Amino acid sequence: MKTHELRRHAEEIGFTPQEQARWLAPGQLARTAVKVVLATVFADYADKREIQGALPAPPLHAPLSEPEAQELWIDFVADLGDGFDATSSVAWTLAAEKLDVDAPGTAPPGLTTRGALLVLGGDEVYPVASVRGYEDKMKGPYRAALPTADDQPLMVALPGNHDWYDGLTAFLRIFTQQRPIGGWQTRQTRSYFVVQLPQRWWLVGLDSQLGEYLDDPQLRYFQTHLSANLEPGDGVIVCCAEPTWVKSADKSADAFDTMHWFDRNYVRTRTDPQTGEQSPTGASIRLWLTGDRHHYARYAERLPEDPAPPGDLPPDPRRRQMVTCGLGGAYLAATHRLPATLPLPPSGSRLREKDDPPVVFDRARTTHPDTADSRRIVRGLARPWSPGWLPRRNPGFAELAAGVHAVLFLFMGFLFALSQGVLKPVDAVRNADGGDLGSFVGGFCGAVAVLFALRLLYRLARPHVRAKPSTALLALLMQVAVALVVLAVAVAVPFPDSWSGWAVLVACLVLAGLVGALLGSEVFALWVLSARSGAATDWQMSGQSIEEHKGFLRLHLAPDGDITIYPLLLDGICRDWDLQDDPAMGKRPVPATPPTVRLIEDPVVITRNARTP
Repeated sequence: MKTHELRRHAEEIGFTPQEQARWLAPGQLARTAVKVVLATVFADYADKREIQGALPAPPLHAPLSEPEAQELWIDFVADLGDGFDATSSVAWTLAAEKLDVDAPGTAPPGLTTRGALLVLGGDEVYPVASVRGYEDKMKGPYRAALPTADDQPLMVALPGNHDWYDGLTAFLRIFTQQRPIGGWQTRQTRSYFVVQLPQRWWLVGLDSQLGEYLDDPQLRYFQTHLSANLEPGDGVIVCCAEPTWVKSADKSADAFDTMHWFDRNYVRTRTDPQTGEQSPTGASIRLWLTGDRHHYARYAERLPEDPAPPGDLPPDPRRRQMVTCGLGGAYLAATHRLPATLPLPPSGSRLREKDDPPVVFDRARTTHPDTADSRRIVRGLARPWSPGWLPRRNPGFAELAAGVHAVLFLFMGFLFALSQGVLKPVDAVRNADGGDLGSFVGGFCGAVAVLFALRLLYRLARPHVRAKPSTALLALLMQVAVALVVLAVAVAVPFPDSWSGWAVLVACLVLAGLVGALLGSEVFALWVLSARSGAATDWQMSGQSIEEHKGFLRLHLAPDGDITIYPLLLDGICRDWDLQDDPAMGKRPVPATPPTVRLIEDPVVITRNARTP
């Protein structure tokens, strides 16, 4: 049965399966915007991380099959709590006792079974956090995928920006009360964590709230449970809420500063709480993991002996890695604009104490989606035959465009009537000819040109004021151009003399609505596709709400201390579900055909202490 059919069985399965979020649907867009504004305004005044400082926070230990076990399998998934089909497909794959993996040669033992530790890398619910949202979009699907488990795998969660939109209230109720989620066990008591792993590895989860800073209770926690216990040669895995290393190249040179500062002051060095003196720990961050961007991309450290320019870096376990894998359930994101090289921290960073020269990371050749597919998928937003076409994927957007253009027609008709020396737009439309319309359009374009000229003169007169061109103004002008087309069609239509003025007006508004719904939506989609920065670039993919292309990371910590990353991709998501009796849940949805899994790229090996291989 389909998702909408499962909703009829909500009481039996204990949650209500949800459809994928439609990000540019007017209602959804408005609700999310309100939440974002409120969260941004009040985050600094109601920071629940300060309150968490009063809670006990013992260090966590990875669950081992035996006390002396020297290896561990870890799963990492991020951006997961969205539509039921995608989220549950990933959850079932993570929970599977035996997984069919399409890997070259023979899959290593353990790759096909679930990890003993599941790390949720942020944004566990979409579009905004609430207890009901977590129940329906994350907790319910994961409980159904693994109702019970004898090995009791540990689950740790990191909040992303969507988890923070209610001030972290629901996140703390779900993940820090040490209650199980199906067979997975939660043990953390705060929104950040340290997990001690075998072979002198440490897993760290940082909560940077909606900004890029770490609160004092959190830093004391890491000083006590991480820095004070690090030894020379220890390896650290850091999970953070977003790929600030990429943001440092395309948005803000200071984006990576907090992460770099944490590395220098809490991993590579420790501070004596009595004297304040710092001393080196001999440890290093070997792997950065994040989600937030809903694709797979990896950056590898450039070693001193690498040629310049490096090209495609050969595999080398000494390289530190930065991996983004946000394929847990939310819409797919683009990869074709990812920077090829990242000097960290970049030269424009205002951080006073930083590595000099910066460490350079180069993007691996393989991403998902790859560059060609990314460009092709993005263009689907403006292609009516594409499944991702804007009006098709966002219910209500076409209706909104129709209403906007009905209003625009009234406005343009009023201006046109004034240009003809009449007061009623209907009279102007009925009596005007092509010459009148041409004069009006020419005058209108001239007025716009004058405004742009004045703006240019203002910028020339004040060269020290740097202002980017207004993309919102461009979007408005494109819609005005559509409105002028509607006006031209209305002037060209020979309305019968027997029609009343009201009938003509209604006909014109219907025409404006129809053209606006189709052409106005298409023009908006083309404007979104023309964007190279800002929120509109995110809309290129979020506006399509693509459910396919889901995956996660499976990591193996071997007895020799090396970690191997296996980036896994589902061959598709399940859209047909069966209801199955279950002693722990009563009934639960199970996939009619479980998806198979393949590797996105060859496994990546990382040594713990950068020793020479």
